[in-house]
Amino acid sequence: MSSNYMEATQDLYREAAITPQDTLCCASATPFALPGLVVPEEMTAMNYGCGTTVNVRDLKPDMNVLYVGVGGGLEALQFAYFTRRPGSVIAVDSVPEMLDKARENFEIAAQLNDWFDPSFVTLLEGDALDLPVPDGTVDLAAQNCLFNIFMSQDLQKALSEIKRTLRPHGALVLSDPISETPIPDALKQDDRLRAMCLSGALSLQDYVDCITDTGFGTVEIRGRRPYRLLDARRYGLQEDILLESIELAAFNDPVPSDGPCVFTGRMVIYTGDNEYFDDENGHIVVPDVPLAVCDKTSKCFEDFGRDDMHVTPSTFHYAGGGCC
Repeated sequence: MSSNYMEATQDLYREAAITPQDTLCCASATPFALPGLVVPEEMTAMNYGCGTTVNVRDLKPDMNVLYVGVGGGLEALQFAYFTRRPGSVIAVDSVPEMLDKARENFEIAAQLNDWFDPSFVTLLEGDALDLPVPDGTVDLAAQNCLFNIFMSQDLQKALSEIKRTLRPHGALVLSDPISETPIPDALKQDDRLRAMCLSGALSLQDYVDCITDTGFGTVEIRGRRPYRLLDARRYGLQEDILLESIELAAFNDPVPSDGPCVFTGRMVIYTGDNEYFDDENGHIVVPDVPLAVCDKTSKCFEDFGRDDMHVTPSTFHYAGGGCC
């Protein structure tokens, strides 16, 4: 790959800032509705992401939020809906034209929403590999369809940079493409395809490993769905490759001595005759009521080999309430 693949990315998003690209990521996706929030059409047309990083269970009014890769400003506006304080959302982008467009869109948003003031969002020119944000000042950080563009060394740097900005127990919420079929080198080496989020996808396991290797002790897989299909005929492949989008949250918690806790939607269900089952490791299961568990804990329950203990497969849609 060219050492200038980030330049190709900046060029692509410079073009997308000037002329919205309907087929870039999920530009045609409709943002979810929030009471009293009117999203400018200009933001919807520039919704360059493969999912969403905005989840109401993550958000509190007193939070400081960092958003990396502002795009048209849609998700930064949604975060500001919850924080509603000057400077409570920091949006960083390396493309000046994208920052200018987002600034224009926030002015439009202020005209459409009497609760919103553009001062709620601080726009900063900067790089995900060298964030212009002090250590330990962010409660929630987010990026949507950006980190999959990075080569492995840059990905680890970007993850470390965001972790540096987070307070203890702060959350990093990500949405990125993944692929369980390895992407051929010819596509991975194509700067333009990588910038378009079509050829840099890792497998889910490799992606999660990158996050936990950076020191995030807890990971929640919150959503997984089809994203794009790389057509074999069009891309010169032996078979079609399905790209999926993954939505997850990684928490700045210490990594436990027995390894990170990764929640993929697995449940433990006890059907025995006792009032409850205690695994003597902090997990109590009452009869017939599912308990959400991380993959590490689910393996421990499977190892018990009990007929009255049932462990469900991963759904890759975890909604909280877990064991750890």
